[in-house]
Amino acid sequence: MNKFSKYLPIALMLAFFLFGLSAFLESKPSHKNERVYKTVRQFSPYYMEKRFGGLEIRSKIDPKFKEEPDNMTLFKAFEQLEHDWGQKYLKIAGNTLIITDSNGTEHALKLTEKDEIHFVQNYYGVHP
Repeated sequence: MNKFSKYLPIALMLAFFLFGLSAFLESKPSHKNERVYKTVRQFSPYYMEKRFGGLEIRSKIDPKFKEEPDNMTLFKAFEQLEHDWGQKYLKIAGNTLIITDSNGTEHALKLTEKDEIHFVQNYYGVHP
């Protein structure tokens, strides 16, 4: 029993490090194509707002909408809201992303690389 007691602190430190690393990797936001995401974000109704206890998700359209997920699930909840919004207001026609804003006006963005098309398909769930 004495042999194991000297390795116990090292084993506990390693276990806590692995749990922390796992939590960090799960809470990271997914990769975004900067050019496409920056353009689409202008039309998305959801944004993050700083508050005293952390961040909250708000809507530009509905001032009563407010989600306060914990820090572990913040980015996943935000991505899910954007995914649901994207399925309604985005569509791909050829190599062009058509964005419909809240007024019904359509805006076009030319997708020049395959990476941009894959990003729209994976992040927003929009397929041609």
